[in-house]
Amino acid sequence: MRPARRRAVVAIATAALAFVADAPARADGGPVVSRDDWRAIERVIGDQLDALRAGDAERAFAFAAAGIRAQVGDAPAFMAMVRGGYEALLVARYTEFLEGAVVDGLVIQPLRLIAPDNTVRVALYTMQRDGAAWRIAGCAIAPSTVKAA
Repeated sequence: MRPARRRAVVAIATAALAFVADAPARADGGPVVSRDDWRAIERVIGDQLDALRAGDAERAFAFAAAGIRAQVGDAPAFMAMVRGGYEALLVARYTEFLEGAVVDGLVIQPLRLIAPDNTVRVALYTMQRDGAAWRIAGCAIAPSTVKAA
C-alpha cells in the first residue's frame, strides 16, 4: 500500500475505532452490516491469516479484493508484500477481533495483534463486498503505546 493511502486508511480506521461504541452496524448512511456479515468478515480475515502463516500464497491472495489483486498482480508478489510490510500479522502470538464499524461508507474491522515481545498493534482491515462474499480491500497496521502483560 502506498504511504499516502496507508496514512488515509489509518486516519479513517482511527476514526472508526473512536466511533465503534456509537454505531457498530451503520454510520453516516453507509452500508448496513449485519451480525452475520461481521461474522463472515472475521472468517475471511481469519482464513487469510491462516493461509499467510501456512505460506499458502494462492489461498491468501484469494481473499483480496479485485483492487488489491490488480495492484499486486499475483500470489507470490502478494506474499512478498505481506512479508515485507505486514510482518506483525505473521508473528503475532495472539490476535483478537475488536468491534468493527462503518465510517464514511467504509467497513472497518480492527484486529488486535500481540507480538512475542508483548508489543500491541492494531491491524485495521478495510472490507468490501464482492457479490455475496466479503473481500479484504486494504490493511493498515497501527502502532500502540500499550504493552500486553
